[in-house]
Amino acid sequence: MIGDVRSQLDAESDAIREAGTFKSERAIMSPQGPHVTIDGREGRVVNLCANDYLGLANHPSVVEAAHEALDRWGFGVASVRFICGTLALHQQLEGALTAFLGTEETILYPSCFDANGGLFETLLTDEDTVISDALNHASIIDGIRLCKAKRLRYANGDMHELELRLKEAEGSRRVLIATDGVFSMDGYIADLPAICDLAERYGAMVMVDDSHAVGVLGAHGRGSLEHHGVTERIDILTGTLGKALGGGGGGYTSGRREIVQLLRQRSRPYLFSNSITPVVAAGSLRSLELLTASTELVDRLRANTRSFRSAMAETGLEVLAGEGPIVPVMIGEEQRLAPITAAAFDEGLHVVGFSYPVVPLGTARIRTQVSAAHSEDDLRFAADVFARVAASD
Repeated sequence: MIGDVRSQLDAESDAIREAGTFKSERAIMSPQGPHVTIDGREGRVVNLCANDYLGLANHPSVVEAAHEALDRWGFGVASVRFICGTLALHQQLEGALTAFLGTEETILYPSCFDANGGLFETLLTDEDTVISDALNHASIIDGIRLCKAKRLRYANGDMHELELRLKEAEGSRRVLIATDGVFSMDGYIADLPAICDLAERYGAMVMVDDSHAVGVLGAHGRGSLEHHGVTERIDILTGTLGKALGGGGGGYTSGRREIVQLLRQRSRPYLFSNSITPVVAAGSLRSLELLTASTELVDRLRANTRSFRSAMAETGLEVLAGEGPIVPVMIGEEQRLAPITAAAFDEGLHVVGFSYPVVPLGTARIRTQVSAAHSEDDLRFAADVFARVAASD
């Protein structure tokens, strides 16, 4: 019986509330988009906190492809890939991702969290070393915890410290540098050319999680590798289908053929979990087709990002510098988050506060995210709301 544990757990939750870091959830009653309907509130609100960077989550063509897949392939795959869960649709999507990203081969996962969770323990043993950026996503951190390699860390974007860690790793059988392409809480873009230069000098491999960059960075939206012109220099690329590419969920690992082949044989999340549903696969494939056919959405996203950053600069609020659509509004004290986000919501703006343990204590923020689907009026409205809320805080 749970016994005294129940009261202990309640006490832990109460402590989280008192610290101002308790996370509540609002139920959306409409399709994802730049405007949404929230349960219990009349009218629609401007949604400025979704990962739907290109506005494809409810794009008519993507929805149509999903409907067609449901009719043709059914609801679920009911098996893992190596038994009877591989559809031709999965292989088609893997091929399309490989072509779009410019890599050698791709393997699908239920999520990018699973892709990162199944990567490191497959490739690395206690004879190896993994070197991780301090601001890497939780999925990279947890994936590294699962492997037996020596674990080293360097300060975010600090190439001098990375080189020191590479020297410390000399003598290892394999050395892998792991970094986000775009750091999700800050919007910073990793200096991949410098990382590749060091990796080549010290004989290390490079792994990039590009979940917040594919569909966002690069002339054609192919991510941070295209943005920096280093596609052929990166060994492993992980990413998600749950953000810019339609938002349906699912993830992938793409890169060197030999690595992907080994993952199909040994990666535990791949071997022991069903793959993505036909509906998600077809919708994601259609999203890739739209992105390949035209840069219109990517161009619009960039224009919207410039417009919003310019408007926010006039509010006097502290906004982290950057060029991407992740625009963090820094609040600092955790206790200020809930009142500010509640006041913004009352004015018709849906934003969410991020606090510990998602970000370090004392660095609480509201992570706003621009979409190609937002209008200029939406973004101007959002900046005006922030200005009013800040003035009354």
